[in-house]
Amino acid sequence: MSKDFRIAPSILSANFAKLGEEVDNVLKSGADIVHFDVMDNHYVPNLTIGPLVCEALKKHGVTAPIDVHLMVKPVDRIIPDFAKAGATYITFHPEASEHIDRSIALIRECGCKPGLVFNPATPLDVLEYTLDKIDMVLLMSVNPGFGGQKFIPYVLDKARKVRQMIDARGLNVSLEIDGGVGPANILEVARAGVDTFVAGSAVFGAAKDSDPHRYDTVIGALRAELAKA
Repeated sequence: MSKDFRIAPSILSANFAKLGEEVDNVLKSGADIVHFDVMDNHYVPNLTIGPLVCEALKKHGVTAPIDVHLMVKPVDRIIPDFAKAGATYITFHPEASEHIDRSIALIRECGCKPGLVFNPATPLDVLEYTLDKIDMVLLMSVNPGFGGQKFIPYVLDKARKVRQMIDARGLNVSLEIDGGVGPANILEVARAGVDTFVAGSAVFGAAKDSDPHRYDTVIGALRAELAKA
């Protein structure tokens, strides 16, 4: 299993009034990826951000990979927009696409790295046919739609299964987890085979705005736990 762990703070929990500064600060503090939670108030019961925010961060000077998680249905219409806006990864839920293989191909054709997302109770069946076509598997450890939820423990079993599938085929596919991850459980999650960790409220909600070093502290705590893996 890879020891190249990556931390991907979700801007869903950031202060949107000063988003560029927030993203700059988490990256300076050691984060690796900027995670976008894109919700459409249709596939999930919430409405968040679109390609314009991605484009704005790129123009602001963000050079770190941008990981766009599409919680939208249908997905194909919005994929080219996020690709043009500067996304690195674009991941989507299989049940939100009429033709999963076509959506994966579209992401690749647009110059981005495709990935599939699985809700806590969604089976992994489609990976049998698609794992060699994607760059990332994202496991939701909460039900999508809102930040700040508690981690669902049985997702660790799914993580172990996906890690076995990736390793058995000798593939270079990232295994990401999203929902309720923080210093208290990130080590257990890493030991289940995960290498990329989305953390929203655990990072952005960790301390008050008056503390300029708040992200150093929490990302340092996450790194300290991962060092034990």
